[in-house]
Amino acid sequence: METGAAVAMEFEDFLPVMAEKLGGDGLIEELCNGFRLVMDQEREVITFDSLKVNSKLLGLADMEDEELMEMMREGDLDGDGVLTQDEFCILMFRISPEIMDESWRLLDEAIMDMDMDVEDEF
Repeated sequence: METGAAVAMEFEDFLPVMAEKLGGDGLIEELCNGFRLVMDQEREVITFDSLKVNSKLLGLADMEDEELMEMMREGDLDGDGVLTQDEFCILMFRISPEIMDESWRLLDEAIMDMDMDVEDEF
C-alpha cells in the first residue's frame, strides 16, 4: 500500500506530463474538472470532508487524514478553512515543482525579450 507522500509524489510527476500534453488552457480546464469532482456540491468549495470522501478521484485515497488536512492548510490562502477553485489550482501548481520551474523559465525568457526590445529602441 502506498503512503500519502508516495501518492503525492506520483501526482507531482504526472502534472508536468499533463501540462505538456494538454497545453496551458487544457491543463487549467482539467484542474477545474478535478475541483468540481472533489468539491462539496452545496457549498461549491472543497471542504476537508469532501476531500476525504472524494480523494480517491484525485488518486489520493491512501493519504492519511493529517496529510489531507495539511494539503487543505497549504492551499487555503485566505484562511477560511476551505479551498476555492482558484486556491485548488494554485495548490496543484505549487505541489508540482517542475511546472513552477518551467513557469519561472518562461517568465525569465519573457523579461529577457522585453529587455532586448527596449535596447533595440535606443
